[in-house]
Amino acid sequence: MSDVESPGGQSRAVEDYLKAVYKLQGASSSVSTTALADELERSAASVTNMVKSLAESGLLEHRPYRGVRLTASGELTALRIIRRHRVLELYLIEKLGYAWDDVHAEAERLEHAASDALIDRMARALGEPAVDPHGSPIPTRTGEIAETAWVALPTLADGCRGTVREVSDDSAEALRRLADLGLFPGTEIRMVGRHRDGVATIEVADRGVDVEEALAMSVFVEPEDMQ
Repeated sequence: MSDVESPGGQSRAVEDYLKAVYKLQGASSSVSTTALADELERSAASVTNMVKSLAESGLLEHRPYRGVRLTASGELTALRIIRRHRVLELYLIEKLGYAWDDVHAEAERLEHAASDALIDRMARALGEPAVDPHGSPIPTRTGEIAETAWVALPTLADGCRGTVREVSDDSAEALRRLADLGLFPGTEIRMVGRHRDGVATIEVADRGVDVEEALAMSVFVEPEDMQ
């Protein structure tokens, strides 16, 4: 992992760590170094060393045996990185013709090199979008981000209708499979039922499709009663 400084003044490694902590702490009050090592595919020793360094820099709060959390400064930095990534993804699709399953890796490479000024120009050219191609909210220039209350697809009750609002972009293969099933942000669906093996049968555009549990967990829906 390169330590070349990004336009924001942090090394690429630091930005990757802050973004990973932001992602993981969304599901927990703190993030264990083990979870962080798994997310970043780094050794426990290297993660521990970086966590200590980030804590000394005031970007993380680290409590031994209790995990880490971003400080206010660390969270603002993470949100700026996330803004760069998500604006880049949308720009690559809307202006350069990339497919939605190709942009994540490309944006990962570009987010460390693009300046905030360039990202702001891209956002203006796109009409100040609120979400990226996968439905994830784009942080504002000042580091604010919309809160969402979508539910994972498998948790919908039988017969419940809803609208797909967001999908995970962690796997290009999963995105291709979702595209084949017609499950994009904005797609209206109805839960038909679930099988014992975890496969969910849903109705999409008046046709029934089966979605295996692991794939369904990457789809987040706004139920009709929340709309």
